[in-house]
Amino acid sequence: MANFSNQDVMKLREQTGVGMMDCKKALVETNGNFEEAIKYLREKGMASAAKKASRVAAEGIVNCVVSADKKTAVAVEVNCETDFVARSEQFVALVDNIAAILLSTNATTVEQVLEVSCPKCGKTVNVLIAEATAAIGEKISLRRFTKFALSDAGLISSYIHMGGKIGVLAEINSKAKQEDLMELAFNICMQIAASKPQVVGIADVDASQLEAEKEILTVQARNEGKPEAIIGKMVEGRIHKYYKEVCLLEQEYVRDSALSVKQVIADTAKAVGADITVTRFVRYEMGEGIEKRVDNFVDEIAEQLKSIK
Repeated sequence: MANFSNQDVMKLREQTGVGMMDCKKALVETNGNFEEAIKYLREKGMASAAKKASRVAAEGIVNCVVSADKKTAVAVEVNCETDFVARSEQFVALVDNIAAILLSTNATTVEQVLEVSCPKCGKTVNVLIAEATAAIGEKISLRRFTKFALSDAGLISSYIHMGGKIGVLAEINSKAKQEDLMELAFNICMQIAASKPQVVGIADVDASQLEAEKEILTVQARNEGKPEAIIGKMVEGRIHKYYKEVCLLEQEYVRDSALSVKQVIADTAKAVGADITVTRFVRYEMGEGIEKRVDNFVDEIAEQLKSIK
């Protein structure tokens, strides 16, 4: 019998975050050697993370972090398998740590970020994720991130909706004081979260996408039996409606539908005495584009019960 106590098992669990039974097994396998048990669990943790790589991680958190001077910001999505884990303190702390690392690094791809070391602990992001995967018991993955760095006057603002279901960054260029821009910038972020614009303005709409939309609208009008003589004007009107859907500046302002976003920006610019331009934005919706796994909950519980008999 290995020489260790229940207190040793609990201590190992506290230090590693791994379940009690796995901690006990580690101490048995290492004959009660505490340091070797930690090493054993870390090695096993890496293996566990690899085993979970084929699972679908469609839950998680979108986080946005802005630097103190409001000149640098990052939006990031980290995924896990269940909403329960996404709301756990350990997972939230991991996402916060990754966001902070992203804010300070010049890495431009997920692959590069995974090799970046955490300034606080020295571990790479890849190791942090693998250890969290082993401790939590679910696949965890850094899916994507976008980083803004503003060199001109203005600020970057952010908005998080529903505890991390949607995250938005908006970059505002203006020579006005930052404090005079903050309310407008935040409201623009809320607008983007609610209304899902694709581009800032009409000039940013992709030409090929616009032509495809016109073709669709033309066919729709003909199918409705409209005379050829008026189809052109009908399509023009519907394209105007299309702009109001996809262009941020053309949208109805969510806080006052009598105004457009560009009118609100113009009114604020007049009030602060400086031009204001929305230069870019990014909107992340957690899990968008990921095909979620549909499990039979009853069968899943039955399988779990079988495994512990």
